[in-house]
Amino acid sequence: MNTTGEPERAPSSDAAAEPTAPPRTGFWAAAGADLGRITGGGHAPTATRIVIAALTRRCYRPLFTLRACQALARRPGWRRLLPLAVVVHRAARHFAGLDLPWATRMAPGVRIDHGWGLVINVAAVIGSNVTLFHGVTLGQRDRVGRDGSRITGTPVIEDEVWIGPHAVIVGGITVGRGSRIAAGAFVTADVPPHSLVIGNPAQVVQQGVAPDVANPWRAGAGT
Repeated sequence: MNTTGEPERAPSSDAAAEPTAPPRTGFWAAAGADLGRITGGGHAPTATRIVIAALTRRCYRPLFTLRACQALARRPGWRRLLPLAVVVHRAARHFAGLDLPWATRMAPGVRIDHGWGLVINVAAVIGSNVTLFHGVTLGQRDRVGRDGSRITGTPVIEDEVWIGPHAVIVGGITVGRGSRIAAGAFVTADVPPHSLVIGNPAQVVQQGVAPDVANPWRAGAGT
């Protein structure tokens, strides 16, 4: 099992399923959506507030630098600045105490609470309005056959999922929209939408739960 998320390169495909990348959003809109999950207020933060937050908020800074790296990578005329932006991003995640590769596919409105020890594999896919607490791992799982063949998978986290402290989610699985993953859960199988999951090994103990999304981001709201 490899959960380091390095090196930062194009993610390998899962033999079982190829996840769909989150839709692209402009840099300021995505950065504002992430900040709005923290500050609330019902409207998009200004560029000034976004920059101030990137300088002062430890857990927000790596999200800001990730959005900046991805924006530069999409613009041929600005790609020469990408190596410098990647260095800044690595410094941001170092000082935040978390591992979040810049190429991670991530929809707007992601919130990181506390952050210490968070590990995200570069091939993981994260939807909008997802909340990640400290110690969470979204990692790779390898299945090796008797003939030496290897099937590699990483998780897809759909919109509005809440993942509690020190939960571990590995393999080519999908955590359905609006689900809650309790602290310390070890998840290796698909989770239906709107489920409450606890334990090691993880078990679905309740279905039809409401999403737990503080200050949700809505597409088009002030962007």
